[in-house]
Amino acid sequence: MTVSATDRRYDRLSRLLHWALGVLIVVQFVIGWTMPHVGRKTIPVGLVGAHVTVGVLIVLLVAVRVMWWAVRKAPAARPTSSATTKLATLVHVLLYACMVVLPVLGWANANARGWIVGVSEMFAPDGSLPDIRLPAIMESGSKLGHDMGDVHGQLAWVLAVLIGLHVLAGLYHHFIKRDGTLKSML
Repeated sequence: MTVSATDRRYDRLSRLLHWALGVLIVVQFVIGWTMPHVGRKTIPVGLVGAHVTVGVLIVLLVAVRVMWWAVRKAPAARPTSSATTKLATLVHVLLYACMVVLPVLGWANANARGWIVGVSEMFAPDGSLPDIRLPAIMESGSKLGHDMGDVHGQLAWVLAVLIGLHVLAGLYHHFIKRDGTLKSML
């Protein structure tokens, strides 16, 4: 049985979520690397506030993406070696794990600092949008929550490496294997 190129393409929502998360994560890295050092007396304004807000958007989109992944029909598989399939699966599992764990660690750290974790302040400080706030998952002043901030920073590097591998694999499939893998997400 021949599998058409259309059967190998991800559905529109999967592609939208993939690229929206990709853009938000790149924006988050840029903000994270350019924002001032977060110390004990830092308040979430400016770039620090933007980092929290983008983090909330990432949490929400990852939740939608995981739910959609659980119910959607995946495109037809491409024939690949067992080792390649195992490596791709491992990288995808680690990417999803990082996209879940990294924002949760940041969320816990923000709560430990006594910050409100939400999005409305950034996009509508005048109160014209509904107030979207995430519940506190860590007590204010929690040492564990503060320690989670350090892990958050280190895990960001792991995510960056995984994204690099993901991008390189996409380029390998597109330019060397020419098997349409990259096109399935465009």
